[in-house]
Amino acid sequence: MLKKLLILFVITGTLSSCDKDKGDGSIPPANTSLYFPPVSGTEWQSLTPASQGWNETQLNDLYTYLQSKNTKAFIILKGGKIVAERYFGTFTADSVWYWASAGKTMTAMLVGIAQQEGLLNINTRSSQYLGRGWTSLPVLKEDLITVRHQLTMTTGLDDAVPDDDCTLPSCLIYKADAGTRWSYHNAPYTLLDKVVENATGFSYNGYFQQKIRNRIGMNGLWVRSGYNNVYFSNPRSMARFGLLMLNKGKWDQTPILSDSNYFNAQINSSQSINPSYGYLTWLNGKSNFMAPTTQLLFPGMLIPNAPADMYCALGKNDQKIYVVPSQKLVVIRMGESAGTVSLAMSGFDNELWGRLKQVIGF
Repeated sequence: MLKKLLILFVITGTLSSCDKDKGDGSIPPANTSLYFPPVSGTEWQSLTPASQGWNETQLNDLYTYLQSKNTKAFIILKGGKIVAERYFGTFTADSVWYWASAGKTMTAMLVGIAQQEGLLNINTRSSQYLGRGWTSLPVLKEDLITVRHQLTMTTGLDDAVPDDDCTLPSCLIYKADAGTRWSYHNAPYTLLDKVVENATGFSYNGYFQQKIRNRIGMNGLWVRSGYNNVYFSNPRSMARFGLLMLNKGKWDQTPILSDSNYFNAQINSSQSINPSYGYLTWLNGKSNFMAPTTQLLFPGMLIPNAPADMYCALGKNDQKIYVVPSQKLVVIRMGESAGTVSLAMSGFDNELWGRLKQVIGF
């Protein structure tokens, strides 16, 4: 019964939310180069692959490949319009699926919104929002950790603990001073939910619904799973968020994240240790990158087959949102793992973009 209610809430978006906010940023001029579907209803304009000069034979081969890789949903937007949309097996446009760590990028945007409203400051120590003793560190070491460190995976907390999802103080132990070490560590990220809640006075779902979800026509909700907080939605909701990212935090004429400095920081190198990571956002086109679970620095771009200006939200078992400003592209993939690696990054990324290159011809 609980599972059925959860699915109903996700599809209809009927969970209670805060009163809608009209935004406090200046309204930008109308964007004539991108299309935005209406916030309500199912209308979404489309383009044919042929009209874009895409290779339709290669596109059909891509669908076959995606099906073989346990894909459930796949969408490509060009200029905001749907050029490719395919569902596999029993999965449909109304089905819901988890975003896994692809949801981290939404959290980064929500933190930016809270900051632009003057409710928090990412340069402030995290203990101001989480309370002293949120880690097991001595006070002087704990006070080195700021919200920015949580956004950039540089808290210095040890990710080699038995459960790196665990947010209890006993699991959050010292490894290095904040800002001196990059590691893909879920627990400090997850605690950004509490930072937002304590700074805003709203539940995390409520604040998210008010500031992002309802304003761009998404459905879905954050669901607690163990220590983690995981977003579930239908595929087009994932595509809507990708389009919001493509338009730099604005939904058509409506500013969602109006702080352009924060958005630009989110999609650029946030530190020098792993230049391929912004604020909870993966970046292509850098000279080297680090991957989850390792301290090795790998030479070259994150996804060599993809355009250099691409930035992405990547989640476990190959949940993907790829955004390519130079091509006005948003590509989303939902499904089971495409291979044996369940981490946010996998060889599937480069394989997929090798095939997309044959379809699109960039």
